[in-house]
Amino acid sequence: VQLQASGGGLVQAGDSLRLSCAASGRPFSSYVVGWFRQAPGKEREFVCGERSGGGTTYYADSVKGRFTISRDNAKNTVDLQMNSLKLEDTAVYYCAAKSSGSVFTTTSMYDYWGQGTQVTVSS
Repeated sequence: VQLQASGGGLVQAGDSLRLSCAASGRPFSSYVVGWFRQAPGKEREFVCGERSGGGTTYYADSVKGRFTISRDNAKNTVDLQMNSLKLEDTAVYYCAAKSSGSVFTTTSMYDYWGQGTQVTVSS
């Protein structure tokens, strides 16, 4: 499967932004999906994920209550709604997928990656 992330941009603190990850190939619903982010000088970190078939979701503590992952099976996309954005949310955001199993927070467990989309939050 090929992944294409989009929707990044420059916003102010407190604003909202919605990222989208489009999949080509097999239906996205059959994959475990994760969103990760990487800030300058830092390692790529787990943001949130969802099990295949629209199952259980998982969030990093830093985004819990502000970010929401959701699937649109008709469009074969997985979206990340980001509300109440903070300066520390600034990063390149990546979507990732793996064929089956659980949501993992480590990058090595994912087989497919999108190209990343830049999110910049200003004060």
